[in-house]
Parts: sequence; structure tokens; C-alpha cells
Amino acid sequence: MNVKVKKIRDELKDLFKSVKVKLFLTLTITILLIMFFLIIVNNFALGRFYLYSKQNTLKDVYGQLNDYYNGDNYNLDLETEMEMIAVKNNFDILIQDGNYTIYTSNKDFYYVVGTMSNILEGIDGQNVLEESDKYVITRQKDFKNGLTYIMLAGTLDNGYSLYVRMPITSIQDSVKISNNFMLLIAGLTILIAAVMVSFISKKFTEPILELNKIAKKMSNLDFSHKYRVTDVDDEINNLGKSINTMSDKLESTIKQLRNTNIELERDIEEKSKIDEMRKTFISDVSHELKTPIALIQGYSEGLIENVNTDEESRKFYAEVIQDEANKMNRLVQNLLDLMKLEYGKREFNNTIFDIVELEKEVVRKSKVMLDEKEVEVIFEGPESIYVNADDFYIEQVVTNYLTNAIKNVQEVNGSKIIIIKNIINNTKKKVNIQVYNTGEHISDEDLSRIWKRFYKVDKSRNRQSGGTGIGLAFVKAIMSNYDNDYGVFNCDDGVTFYFELELAEN
Repeated sequence: MNVKVKKIRDELKDLFKSVKVKLFLTLTITILLIMFFLIIVNNFALGRFYLYSKQNTLKDVYGQLNDYYNGDNYNLDLETEMEMIAVKNNFDILIQDGNYTIYTSNKDFYYVVGTMSNILEGIDGQNVLEESDKYVITRQKDFKNGLTYIMLAGTLDNGYSLYVRMPITSIQDSVKISNNFMLLIAGLTILIAAVMVSFISKKFTEPILELNKIAKKMSNLDFSHKYRVTDVDDEINNLGKSINTMSDKLESTIKQLRNTNIELERDIEEKSKIDEMRKTFISDVSHELKTPIALIQGYSEGLIENVNTDEESRKFYAEVIQDEANKMNRLVQNLLDLMKLEYGKREFNNTIFDIVELEKEVVRKSKVMLDEKEVEVIFEGPESIYVNADDFYIEQVVTNYLTNAIKNVQEVNGSKIIIIKNIINNTKKKVNIQVYNTGEHISDEDLSRIWKRFYKVDKSRNRQSGGTGIGLAFVKAIMSNYDNDYGVFNCDDGVTFYFELELAEN
């Protein structure tokens, strides 16, 4: 039960926080206060104003009749005019000259009035409303019919006595009726105001609610929503313009901060990459240089200690030292190039060239090795294929594949064969370059490892027949930079290495 009460209380709090509800309550209270003020004024001032108006009416009639009698032709239309005045204002009029009646609009009024002196003698001071030297206005009640009258009794300029009486309704009843009418008007006004307030508050609160929504989105760093500026020149529209301006400036500032942060993250990442590259390079170099350094150290000590006194032996020792030094130099240089490729430090100078011509040139350069192992090279595919890439690095990829094939080619069915096949894929707009060699298959375990640095499938190879172990790692790094496919798979009587290149646009 307490939860329900709390929920209802919270809902009421939220309701009274609404601008629409506040505006409705404000207008309702304002209307009620105005009506209350009018009722108070009605109670205290309406009666006096009513009597004041009636007194002025009586005085106007007195002046009008006095002017008629003072005129030259009053005998022609006086009676008709008095009849019109009596009917129009609901008056009882009596004009006497002494006890002689000159005119009366109501015969019964003659018996009510009596004489001027009798009326004045019966006047109560509290009932005198106004008095002058020519007339007196009093309030009287006729107990016979229960009506209240105000009567003017006075003397005209020609000496005639004038009596004018008019009935007045009860002021209290009039005030009560007026107050009830005002309450009815107040109720109708509140109902009409409710409809108008709903319409007006919606018109005024919608832009405010929209601004509130925009402000909430801005607090969550969402600047996509903008205030719809109109042609109306008011405070809300100006506020909307200011909100839009602030939103644009905040969005621009935050974008700038984000860009700065991204650049800072890149710098940090770049520094991390450089540190990682340095550590990897030192680790690889220290690992790979142990053997050549040991050889150089051993042979140099032999020279120093004159282990071999003959000239030919000393020359052999020096040649071994020189050969190992050259290998160390090539290894360090290759490692540096590989690191730069792997960490995105190399830029490619793409040009359009014939990949088939490049393949044939690599084969020509490898002719000595091919003849030594009696290997036949076969080309399959179009005579000319133009690609868009860096020919220097692509030549290294082809050279690594061909060298790897020459080292691993074996005789099958009486021949050693290397097939270089170029397959065009017009859908992908790429060419698939394959290098096949006859020989033993690569184990499934080694298929995924051969792309790692210094990994060698044949652990028994000596330093003369084996490479540095980073050739395929070079291929992986170059193809990864181009985001092109590469790989290896076993096939009938041999192994095929492949990679892809973008075709040049015609």
C-alpha cells in the first residue's frame, strides 16, 4: 500500500512540475481572483450605483418637464411628451397647481401622493436620498403592494408641484442574481480557458520541451538534433538559435578533442610498435647471429694462432669469415626491411607492369640454380598480364616463391618440374599467381607455421643449402600491406604457393 501511495505521490509531483499544468493553474487562480474581486465590488458598490442612476433619471425628468413649461409652445405637446416619458421609464407622474391636478399618468398615484406638505412631513431623514431648494428625492415603500419606490417631489419654475415616482427592485436580490451570474460566467470561463490553455500551452511548451530534449542529448554528447528555427522573433526562438550555436561549437570542439585524442593514441601505438619492433629485431638478430659470430670467432682465432700454416688454409679461413660476415649483413638488412613492412613503415610505389615478363626475368636470373638441379620451368596462362603494384616488392615475392620451389623440388615420374600459372579473375579484377613444384607434401602442422620468421620445414638443411628463414615472412608482410590473398596448399605430386594482385585498369 505504501508503495502505491508513494507512486501516486511521485506521479503528482511530476504532474505539477509540468509547464502546461502550471500555466493552467495560474490562469485558473487568476480568473477566480478576478471573479472574487468583482463579487466583492458588486456587493458593496452595485446598490449605491443603482440608486445613483435612478436618482439621475428622476432629475433628468424634472429638468425636461421644467424646460417644457418654460417654453413658448408647451401646450401643444406636453401631455403627449409626459405620456411617452411615463411609459418609457415606468414612471408615475403627477403635476398639481395647488389642489388642482393638471396632469397624472396614474389616477391611483393622486391618492398616494396627497399634497406636497403631507409628503414632506412624513419623510424620514434616513430615506432622503438627495435634497435641494427645488426638490427632494426620497425612498419609500408601498406596503399595499410591497414595492419599493424612489420619488421626486419638487416645485417647477412656474409654481406647479411635480411628483415623479418610479419602482426599484430589491438591491439585495439584484446583487444576488448578479453574483450567481458571475459565478456561472466564472465556471464557463474556466472551461473555455482550459481548452484555450491546452492549445496555448501546447504551442508554448512544445519548443521548450524540444529545447529540453536537445539539451539532454547534448549532455550525452549527441549533437545530431537541432532546434527548428522559425521566423518568429521571440525569446524562445532566440534561445533555440543560441542552443544550435552552442551545439555546433561543442560538437566542433569535441570532434577536435577526439581527433587530437586519436592522434595521441596513434602516437602511443606507434611508439609501442617501435618498441615492439626494436625488441623483436634485437631478439631475432641475437638468435640468428649466434652461429655466424661463433664461426667468425672460431676461424679468426685459428688464424691468430696459426692453426694452419699453409697459405691455402689461411685463405679458406678468411673466405669463411668474409662469407659469414656477408650473410650477417644480408640477414640484418633483411630483418630491418621485414620489420618495416610488418609495422607499416614502408611505402609502396605502385606502377603498372607486366607480371608475366617479371616472372620470366626472375626465372632467367635463377637459371644457374635451375640448371644445377635440372629443373624444367613451365608457364601457364596469358602471354601478358598487366597489374598495378610495386614491382620491386612483387619481384621479391616471386623470387622467394621460385627459390623455395627450386630448393624443395623433387623428381616425380622421372622429371623435376616447376609450373608458374597465372589465372585471371575478372569478377574480382585480380590475377592469381601460382608457383607449383613437384615433391613431398608439407604436413598440415607446418602449413600454418611456414609464414613465421626463421621457421624451416627441413631442420636438417645446412647453412649452404638453407636460407635465412624469413623469405615467406616477407611474402606475408607484403601481401598483408596490399590486403591481398596468399597461401599454400598440397596438390598431386607436389606443393603450390600462390598470391593475388590487382589488375591494372584498361
